[in-house]
Amino acid sequence: MTAMKSSLAAAVALVALSGFNLAQAKGCLKGAVVGGVAGHYAHHHAVIGAVGGCIAGHELAKHRAKLAREKAAQQHANGAN
Repeated sequence: MTAMKSSLAAAVALVALSGFNLAQAKGCLKGAVVGGVAGHYAHHHAVIGAVGGCIAGHELAKHRAKLAREKAAQQHANGAN
C-alpha cells in the first residue's frame, strides 16, 4: 500500500508542477492510479507505472478534448446552415 501512496503522491506532484488544464489533470491522475496499481503488481514498479499511466491518461484526455471540440464545431457549422 505504501508504493501505491507514493505513486499517487508522485502523480499529484506532476499535476501540480505542470500546466495541465482540469480535464488533462483528471486524465493524468486516473492514468497514474491505474498505472501505479499495475506497476505494483508487475514486480513492484509502481512509480514507473504511475508516470507511464499519467502520460497515457494525459494523451487520452487531450484526444478526447480534441474530438469534443471537433464535434462542437461540426454541430455549430450544421446549425448555421
